[in-house]
Amino acid sequence: MGSREALAHLAACFDAIYRVLGEAAPTLTNDAYVVRTFESARAMGEVAVALRDFLEVEEDAPLSRVVRVLEDAVAGDATGAMVLFCFVVVVGPRLLVSLRDVREDVVLSEAELALTNLASGALVAEILAVGEVARDAEAEEDEAWQERARGLSLALDDAGYADNLGVYR
Repeated sequence: MGSREALAHLAACFDAIYRVLGEAAPTLTNDAYVVRTFESARAMGEVAVALRDFLEVEEDAPLSRVVRVLEDAVAGDATGAMVLFCFVVVVGPRLLVSLRDVREDVVLSEAELALTNLASGALVAEILAVGEVARDAEAEEDEAWQERARGLSLALDDAGYADNLGVYR
């Protein structure tokens, strides 16, 4: 896979996060999670737009499996806790591995490398910001909630995205 294809795949991942978090934020019931979801959507959208601009692609093409798992998380908890959990625990780490894989396995120009570094930095910053918001929240002890949360990870595992979001495989 060439650098253009790898960056297009990364753009699809960021587009998926941007779309679902942006659409979900105004529907959530926990004010702190609403704000954090909006902010995370904005940050992921900035990365998606930067990637699309670099690739000179006007339309977004979100990765459908990421869209589905995030939408399932939204449907599983109106407060927003589950979608933020899904973003930072299920999708985010896999996307970070994909970004690393691209940097290690694809020949990138300086501009392309800068874009992947920007994307990684934005993703890590949002993961940390969500952690700050959730830090004072009570642990979710509802077994059904926990089972649904585990199912989000399994859905990506079953789709072949156990370790990363499949950038070059």
